[in-house]
Amino acid sequence: MKIELINDDFEPKEALEILTKLIHVNIKFHLDKINVSSNKIDINMRETRIKRLQKHLFEISEHIEMLNSQITIQSSVTL
Repeated sequence: MKIELINDDFEPKEALEILTKLIHVNIKFHLDKINVSSNKIDINMRETRIKRLQKHLFEISEHIEMLNSQITIQSSVTL
């Protein structure tokens, strides 16, 4: 099963807003799991994932700042 979440063109500011919100939802999910977990391995894995997501967001932001044209975002979930 494939669910298309995003498939459109956006102005750079809009693209960054959408991607920022998507990444923040993912970060919040991991933070919520950390808050209820006592498993050190799980906590460390989630902290690593959060750092990676933050790094990706920084890189995305830098990349989008260099663009002056519309940005195509395509995102889907495959189950």
